[in-house]
Amino acid sequence: MNPLLLDFPDSFATERLTIRAPRVEDAQEVTDAVTESLPELHPWMPWAVEPPVLEGSVGRLRHALAKWITREDLLLHVYLKDTPTFVMGSGLHRIDWQAGKFEIGYWVRTKYMGQGFVTEAVNGIAAFAFKHLHANRVEIRCDAQNIRSSAVAKRCGFLLEGILRHDSLDTSGALRSTLIFSKLSATEFNYYDE
Repeated sequence: MNPLLLDFPDSFATERLTIRAPRVEDAQEVTDAVTESLPELHPWMPWAVEPPVLEGSVGRLRHALAKWITREDLLLHVYLKDTPTFVMGSGLHRIDWQAGKFEIGYWVRTKYMGQGFVTEAVNGIAAFAFKHLHANRVEIRCDAQNIRSSAVAKRCGFLLEGILRHDSLDTSGALRSTLIFSKLSATEFNYYDE
């Protein structure tokens, strides 16, 4: 399959959320969300070291849009449904189109933590991948110490396949282990509206 020829929606909705491709005009909202959430993001996200500046966010969004068009990476922004309120960043990464393999990444704006938005978004994104991208496998990988992230994977029905012990460095430069969760079947999904 040539992913450049695959047509799929760039926006879809779950019960409370709109999930869509990023836009350059999202830059200020994303900058504000990362700035507000830096203390919670820093331990897990290597890109969350310093407060972002608007110009940097614009550049990253343009780069993300280019990768969306070439189907190399599918960054997704998540908003409260029918509002301009940015809730979280997500996406489908480390894509292998031939094998139909995608990895969901996610982070949530601090003020929206603990409200079920990440679980809802992950379920919707996985359903989107299976239905529209012909996924055979969707993964979630996270630091073994990231209890919140691994809890999302479990709540969404992803199976813990294994632990890569001391496979990379965490944001402080210490060795970390990575949990690998996966889901293989799309038959249980019905989490978003057409």
